[in-house]
Amino acid sequence: MSDVTATRHPGLNLNHTDRETHDRAESVMFGFWVFMMSDLVLFAVLFATYAAQSVHGIAGGPAPAEIFELKSTLWQTLVLLTSSFTMGLAALALKYRDDRRRLVLWLLVTAALGGTFLYLEGADWLRMARDHGAVPQVSGFLSIFYALTGTHFLHVSAAMVWIGVMLVQIGRFGLKPEVKLRVMRLAILWHLLDVVWIGIFTFVFLFGVVQ
Repeated sequence: MSDVTATRHPGLNLNHTDRETHDRAESVMFGFWVFMMSDLVLFAVLFATYAAQSVHGIAGGPAPAEIFELKSTLWQTLVLLTSSFTMGLAALALKYRDDRRRLVLWLLVTAALGGTFLYLEGADWLRMARDHGAVPQVSGFLSIFYALTGTHFLHVSAAMVWIGVMLVQIGRFGLKPEVKLRVMRLAILWHLLDVVWIGIFTFVFLFGVVQ
């Protein structure tokens, strides 16, 4: 088997598999990127709606600066960005080391950080509802705020379920090419959700507090 075939997918360590496996990997990864782009369209629509409602949809309810606590959101951001780093370490363990133990370790750490993020975000929602009566039905602004952050919350939750599934598959099947492809798609999703959260932190929370 030539080195060209072994390295046709430079972002993924498939070892010395056949050409058909590499061709399939390219198609699968490209298709997943297209799917992720369609997911970004959903978030773009939510961001655009939020931009309008945060100005014109207050309707006598609490304004962003009244309910947002930047310190809490900073902690959420720090935790999620750290989880992106650990997911990157998991991908590196797969790509360069083919190391199942390190891969499992970093996936577990990523899942723990993801769970911490979800807990902090949920606690922040409860605080806003308890202290300010900031629930979705109060105003258009709050409705789209919870729709945007809730959609991201659900995506992170789904990604954590995916991590659990991958841990089971790694334990049962090892690092077969199919398993590696699923892990790499999981990593793409996780990093993309981090990018979306940076947008939420900047556009929603930071701008909201400044205003």
